[in-house]
Amino acid sequence: MLDLISLLFAPFIDYQFMRRALVGCATLSLGTAPIGVFLMLRRLSLTGDAMAHAILPGVALAYLLCGLSVVAMTIGGLVAGLLVAMLAGATALKTKSSEDSTLAAFYLSSLALGVLLISAKGSNIDLLHVLFGTALALDDTAFTLLLITCVCSLVVFTLIYRPLVLGTLDKDYLDSFGSSGKVAHLAFMFLVVANLVAGFHALGTLMAVGLMILPACIARFWTRKLEPMLLLSILLSVAACWAGLLLSYYFGFSTSPSIVLLLAACYLISVVFSPLDGLLRSGKPTPSFNHNNKDMLL
Repeated sequence: MLDLISLLFAPFIDYQFMRRALVGCATLSLGTAPIGVFLMLRRLSLTGDAMAHAILPGVALAYLLCGLSVVAMTIGGLVAGLLVAMLAGATALKTKSSEDSTLAAFYLSSLALGVLLISAKGSNIDLLHVLFGTALALDDTAFTLLLITCVCSLVVFTLIYRPLVLGTLDKDYLDSFGSSGKVAHLAFMFLVVANLVAGFHALGTLMAVGLMILPACIARFWTRKLEPMLLLSILLSVAACWAGLLLSYYFGFSTSPSIVLLLAACYLISVVFSPLDGLLRSGKPTPSFNHNNKDMLL
């Protein structure tokens, strides 16, 4: 028993870089997991994936100009992500195209441009750093950025929580109150971009979205209530970060894919064994979430 406890906790007790990585990833989880729940409930999960790719050109351009500067790449990623979101929305509005198709077109273009920019100057190591992060090598600037993003996200999330819930349940009803719904949606999308930009320093642009979406997808298999769903998604995210760091330490696996694959394994287990919607559930079927079933959220 003592040996098992030592295996689970000794790396974080003995090594500062492991403690820093765990705290940094746990801090990221606090900000991203609640956002992922609302992306999932509002059927915008793939929007999160699109925005994760959309920040890449800004990160790449900042890298070309300033090297591996955390501040420069953060600003570049924020500008690029917000620009893609606005361009996709404006294009969909002006051309009557579907918003998902315009967003897909812009984010695929952004992904290709970002990889091309990094490849033009950097090495394969630099490209891997941007795409998959360096959770085990967080410096003071990146660590501070994660903390600031988490605190700001929780404050803004608290302020827009009620409009988000109302918009998830009945968007038309929220729109009847005026511009508050649009303001809440814009603030929410800003949180999505900001957390993905902060997350890429630890997990990379390709993996950060996994920490945002997968815990929410797992949690919905185990509860229909919103607050337990939010709490469960955070706990799952933190647990996956802890386990992923252990896998990285003991077996030399890459940290960010390990974390996401652990969450993917939990998702598959939930698909099969969930008492709500699992493939092996017994008894009468349970209702799935929909926007008209308000008691499931409240």
